[in-house]
Amino acid sequence: MQTKYIFVVGGVLSGLGKGIVTSSIAKILQSEGYKVTAIKIDPYINIDAGTMRPTEHGEVWVTEDGGEIDQDLGNYERFLGKDIPRKHNITTGQIFLEVINRERRLEYGGRDVEMIPDIINEIKSRITSLAGDHDFVLVEVGGTSGDMENLPFLHAVREISRENPAAFVLVTYLPYLKNVGELKTKPTQHAAAELREVGIFPDFIVTRSEKRLDDPRKWILSKRCFIDKESIIDDPDLDSIYEVPLLFQKQKFGEKILKKFSLEPKSYKGLENWEMRVNNLLNSTNIVKIGVVGKYVAHGDSQHCDVYISVLEALKHACAEIGVRPVIEQIQSTVIEKEGIECLKKYDGIVIPGGFGATGTEGIITAIKYCRENNVPFLGLCYGLQMAVIEFARNMCGLCGANTTENNTETKYPVIDLLPEQKELIKLKQYGATMRLGGYTAILNEGSKVAELYGKTEISERHRHRYEVNPDFIESLEKGGLVFSGKSPNRRLMEFLELPNHIFFVATQAHPEFKSRFENPSPVFLGFIRASIEHNPIQKTL
Repeated sequence: MQTKYIFVVGGVLSGLGKGIVTSSIAKILQSEGYKVTAIKIDPYINIDAGTMRPTEHGEVWVTEDGGEIDQDLGNYERFLGKDIPRKHNITTGQIFLEVINRERRLEYGGRDVEMIPDIINEIKSRITSLAGDHDFVLVEVGGTSGDMENLPFLHAVREISRENPAAFVLVTYLPYLKNVGELKTKPTQHAAAELREVGIFPDFIVTRSEKRLDDPRKWILSKRCFIDKESIIDDPDLDSIYEVPLLFQKQKFGEKILKKFSLEPKSYKGLENWEMRVNNLLNSTNIVKIGVVGKYVAHGDSQHCDVYISVLEALKHACAEIGVRPVIEQIQSTVIEKEGIECLKKYDGIVIPGGFGATGTEGIITAIKYCRENNVPFLGLCYGLQMAVIEFARNMCGLCGANTTENNTETKYPVIDLLPEQKELIKLKQYGATMRLGGYTAILNEGSKVAELYGKTEISERHRHRYEVNPDFIESLEKGGLVFSGKSPNRRLMEFLELPNHIFFVATQAHPEFKSRFENPSPVFLGFIRASIEHNPIQKTL
């Protein structure tokens, strides 16, 4: 069967959830028995997301093969339950760099190199080369119609649609004006018109809004955007992103897409298991309260939802599996530095996610000490492991002032440090794509908590970091009672730690949240949630 392409483009404004729409369409088609993959196009000139500030761009997603990618690839993996390689993220920077390099190698035969056809052809080639044996390739084009940045990509996908079976989905925003009590369609009309200017006529319109779309507004969109009413899909705000495939299914979105391509379901698998987990997540009368203490929670007067998105979603995956409703709150670590641990006492468990730099670290260390001393379930991720080592070194091993050289190059006890190969890269100012990235194997101690959680002693998790536990201090830390229960195959790198007599004190240098899926949660997160329930037996909602 010839590969079909579905291009998801945006209108009116960014941040609407095109990634969730793309993931949901992909999930529905997968449930109809089709082989599906997804590609994310980012119009920024960066080569990848690796050097971007988390407060500006949100979380950097890490692929199994070491790509530092826009977080939407994480949604694709969480929904489809499969790994997606780094090449499935295409940026303007990648395209221009490749075309310039080819020009320097005289691959264009000495002629002038231009936007059309050279840039467009490079984009087309990258997209179509990833089709493989997939029945459907979904391509999410970042940005919104009318942006200068994504015009080359819109031209390229238009050309692909002329050469292959394809459909276009416009995800757009309908503002709700409270003073008049209705959704307004005019911005969407303009967004569709801007797409038509580049030769793209949407086959489907997905309307994002605070309220459900009513028939009068649907009629207006149909007439003004030249589209059948049945091809307008309502996507109002929901309590969970995992409800979206179910909402689309109710509107027969999958059937409509297949009809567009003159197809029938191959072998219907259904979304019953998915629906059961959504019900657990949203409607269980049993709750568990989790605090996520991080460095990047607050940004001005706003609270970030995207910086730790994979951690938050992995917690939800575990709760959906167990059948409890999570109450997850993020705590800015600098607040603990100012106000102490009182704000932590209402939580059944504490997670310390990844991060970089010195800001807020003393608040993180204080939170870890609170968990260790009060038998509160603790899960440390990457930077969380490093801070746990520092806390233990200071307070249990007598290494006063122990620190990471990332934050204090003069510390007497550098229990966390750069390994020699990373020091050389930093000296050369080679920051992009030079961290320890992607999947790495860890060997787990027989009988350890982490081996029990994984059910085996050799596992692989994804990484994104430069600093490691300093080998010079491992013996002192282990004599103090800290157990390094997972190590790299050559035993040089410390991958997991735990405290044997604690209800749940586990940290990993890896990011297991990147391999957690809605229908297949991370073993570490499952163990943490179960311990959090045990710490404070399941509560009933009022």
